[in-house]
Amino acid sequence: MNKLFLILVIVVFGCMQSASQTKEEKPAGSSVLNPDHSVTTEHSVTVKGVKVPYKAIAGTIPVYNDSGKVVAGVFFTYYERSDIKDRTSRPLIISFNGGPGTSSVWMEIGYTGPRLVNIDDEGYPVQPYGVKENPHTLLDIADIVYVDPVNTGYSRITASAPPSKFFGVNADIRYLAEWISTFVTRYSRWPSPKYLIGESYGTNRVSGLALELQNRQWMFFNGVVLVSPTIMGIERTGPVDMASRLPYYAATAWYHKALPSDLQSKDLTDILPEVEEFTINELIPALTRGGFLEDNKRRAIAAKMSRYSGLSEKVILQRNLYIPPQFFWKELLRDKGYSVGRLDSRYLGIDRQEAGDTVDYNAELISWNHAFSPAMNHYLRDHLNYKTDLKYYMFGPVSPWDRSNDRTGENLRLAMAENPFLHVMIQSGYFDGATDYFNAKYNMWQLDPSGKMKHRLSFKAYRSGHMMYLRKPDLATSTEDLREFILKTLPKPGQPAQYKRQF
Repeated sequence: MNKLFLILVIVVFGCMQSASQTKEEKPAGSSVLNPDHSVTTEHSVTVKGVKVPYKAIAGTIPVYNDSGKVVAGVFFTYYERSDIKDRTSRPLIISFNGGPGTSSVWMEIGYTGPRLVNIDDEGYPVQPYGVKENPHTLLDIADIVYVDPVNTGYSRITASAPPSKFFGVNADIRYLAEWISTFVTRYSRWPSPKYLIGESYGTNRVSGLALELQNRQWMFFNGVVLVSPTIMGIERTGPVDMASRLPYYAATAWYHKALPSDLQSKDLTDILPEVEEFTINELIPALTRGGFLEDNKRRAIAAKMSRYSGLSEKVILQRNLYIPPQFFWKELLRDKGYSVGRLDSRYLGIDRQEAGDTVDYNAELISWNHAFSPAMNHYLRDHLNYKTDLKYYMFGPVSPWDRSNDRTGENLRLAMAENPFLHVMIQSGYFDGATDYFNAKYNMWQLDPSGKMKHRLSFKAYRSGHMMYLRKPDLATSTEDLREFILKTLPKPGQPAQYKRQF
């Protein structure tokens, strides 16, 4: 009996020792997402000469299904100024990027967050990779949470759930509104003035969220910022769609010194109004007539398009006055041996051959991944102490994405009509060829057909591309525009959300 007992002790002790060794051999991080977990660290940043202390909370908050079961964990980074005792009047910014399928890395360490990716003054990668203080962060006037939708960043599905729960225009809006409500409740931000900011496809997201949060979560916002907006479900087909990129073509041709000398000698903002007027008053009507446009008028229109776009009149006529953007990116500098970038046409690419109608790759996006991916992985792990073996999805698997019934532009209009406090600002880069600045203006014009809310809509443009903040002078200007927008849209104490009769 004693011998048997001794054998059992040896076996148990051996198993314990083996388990202990196995545990020690595991890496510090985990490859399995904990959907409800966070890490808090303390930091400071200097803004306008003032040291701003803050805490950063990096972690996950669950997404629940209708039965209350956790089906996903959404990763977020929340920056909260730590020397503020009363947050009832302190703004909260809820920030998204787009894709769909990309994380909030771009605006977090490229735009409004307290740390800034290491890039040169024009936005190109430099080494060593990493981050530095962002003297233009909005953390002096507002707390900010950056949200990574499901299958972006570290956000993951954790239980069996259909893709339709997450991956679509309206599904995305519904579950994120629920998540935002949970976040605001957990961090006691219901009394605070609130702002949504979204970039690219994130503009669909925040436009839809503005209405969804009002009508389903009973949460009202002071402002929505649309950075490089998509078409947001606002109809534009035929001649309007065909003509509307010409002002962007003119801006890009000006940047690459491809315009006639009399135009090239002018400043960019001096020539664009002329191109916009031509687009609205001449080009759209001409395209409306299609093949029945008189030959002399067709040649006159082609000549002006050539003058403004940097492309030859012959090429424009061969394409029946319609220049697709893919062809423009290939054609503008074809004779110089380069293509130009889609999201930021300041960037140059080298294709396998100069012939053809489309470019081989997006030069700007490759450059941005080059700078941001190593910086974000390093930042989250080594600065914010968030340890995990999960891959950080710069671009995650979210296909197929249901784009049907996209009414996000109309949703934003209705949200503004319902909420007299709600203001909207649009920010665009002149050299963005994916979500171009003139189409962003068109969005603004169509958001309020009545004209009764246009005093609550504003537009700002910058001399860079899709992520205008990557160019150092535009980072300073665009963040100051955001700061001014937020401070202007905070209501005075006791001011009611009310329409006053004007008759």
